[in-house]
Amino acid sequence: MRRWEADQTSLLLGDTISLSEAQWHESSLLPGWSRAHIATHLARNADDIGWVAVNPRIGLSQLHSPTSKFTELERGADRPGLSLQIDLDTSAGALARSWVAVTDWHRPVRILTSQYPLSVLPLIRLHEVCVHHLDLEVNASLDQIEPAAGAWLLKWVLHRMESERCSEVSVLSETGVSATIGRGEPKRQVRGTDAQLWAWLSGRVGPDNLDGANGLEFVLLS
Repeated sequence: MRRWEADQTSLLLGDTISLSEAQWHESSLLPGWSRAHIATHLARNADDIGWVAVNPRIGLSQLHSPTSKFTELERGADRPGLSLQIDLDTSAGALARSWVAVTDWHRPVRILTSQYPLSVLPLIRLHEVCVHHLDLEVNASLDQIEPAAGAWLLKWVLHRMESERCSEVSVLSETGVSATIGRGEPKRQVRGTDAQLWAWLSGRVGPDNLDGANGLEFVLLS
């Protein structure tokens, strides 16, 4: 998981380093967010996950109030492109060092309203990097996600959507990952690759390349 996260981070940094000053401050796929907002969010997310990795009694949701997060995001998005790139790079490097410092991946940590083993953190970071790489609308491609990594990303987003309020949708990937979310008519079965289904359920791609998903789209999932 850590290798996948490191590889995807390298791909993202390789794409962002070529952005011009104007491109950094253009709109991203996320409504109301520029690429600079996404870079700031990813950098602070790396800081937060690294902090929780070495302080497992602290949960991710305990670190910031909504107001402080919004203020930090807006201030960060006003920075020049070089500062944003350096922040992305140095925060990712610090997170990598935090992984090395972990001695017990089974220790419990609170994420949102649930408790997980600390080993879920690299998966959460992998999701963040991959989903926001798509949001940047640079050169990200689902083909860059290894099949095994795609399966884990799909499992994670399906887990997060267990209580999703929608018509019943049964998801079946080419590698056999399956789950049902929602309930009620009309019932649908959607098939595709792990990465396609993950990106679709996360609201980053439409239903066109999936079997059985015509006309069915999901809202953006952070």
